[in-house]
Amino acid sequence: MTNQEVGYAVVGLGVGKSHVKSAVKAKGCGFVAICDLDESVLNSVGDECNIPAENRYTSYELLLRRPDIDVVSVCTPSGMHRDDAIKALEAGKHVLVEKPLEIELDKINDILAAAEKAGKYVGCVFQNRLSPGNKKIKETIDSGRLGKLITANFHVKWYRTDEYYARNGGWRGTWAMDGGGAIMNQSVHTIDLMQWMMGPVKSVFAKAGAYNHSIETEDTAVALIQFENGAIGTFIGTTCAYPGLEILLQVHGTTGTVYANNSNIEAFKLADDTERTEEAQVLSEFGKQEKKSGGADPSAISTTGHAGQIQDMIFAIQENRPPMILGKEGYAAVEIILAIYESARMGKEVFLPLVKSEALIKN
Repeated sequence: MTNQEVGYAVVGLGVGKSHVKSAVKAKGCGFVAICDLDESVLNSVGDECNIPAENRYTSYELLLRRPDIDVVSVCTPSGMHRDDAIKALEAGKHVLVEKPLEIELDKINDILAAAEKAGKYVGCVFQNRLSPGNKKIKETIDSGRLGKLITANFHVKWYRTDEYYARNGGWRGTWAMDGGGAIMNQSVHTIDLMQWMMGPVKSVFAKAGAYNHSIETEDTAVALIQFENGAIGTFIGTTCAYPGLEILLQVHGTTGTVYANNSNIEAFKLADDTERTEEAQVLSEFGKQEKKSGGADPSAISTTGHAGQIQDMIFAIQENRPPMILGKEGYAAVEIILAIYESARMGKEVFLPLVKSEALIKN
């Protein structure tokens, strides 16, 4: 491991603000540079996070010319991720890309190809994997103690106002910049957790629509999920659940059941835990972990996982190793989401892997 400090940059200071706050506190971070087209936002974040004036940019191209920047967090609107990530990679920087990695599979492949060509790392932000409760559930499933997996339910029951969709130029809820609505934006983290925990998805059958917002894309979708391991499940994502509720995770196997609410484990029933001593310990340790929730307010989303991924990205560069969550892991979640959209449009079951079809072209 080298002791050389890492120069860190963040482009896009919406969700990127949490990246800035995490980077300035990270071990091994030499400095932080920030970039946003909106000078008022740039200076507001810069002042709040004590970023020197010489490290503030409204031009992404000028920022990328700095040879002392080693990694860039790409936090611009989702439909800009490919271009912004590739610009950084071609400038010789590693990149950590916010969710979703991109909104089209071909664009994800473009990012991964550019990283390979440049010899740089791409990390994907899926910070919910770092939650202690989610890590415990993943570990328990992988141990086989739940037995054969039978059913699973993953539900994102959030609420967003019309004003939320209108702000910042109204890019959210559009096909071109958001790539979808409640599923691509708010639910992508939980889609990732679903496939991370349950394994690859074989098929989906979905219904979706805009029920309470004037947006191009969906504010609600419900999908029946068939997993490759034979289990079946449901996925629900909505921004219409007033006033903004929880993320529910429920997994049932032949010898165990796990329930979690906002990553807090509320049920942990294993057949081999006959005295229920492990259940009591797990509920005590993992039952009240996550206090913040973005159900009603995006600014209330916990940034603990962001801090962990940014710290890992800095250590990865110092240690010359890949980051803990590779860019290629962003592909599976987006493929599942696009399959949900295709199924809802076509009114039929859609199987993965996806092939090129007119249904995947957004107009």
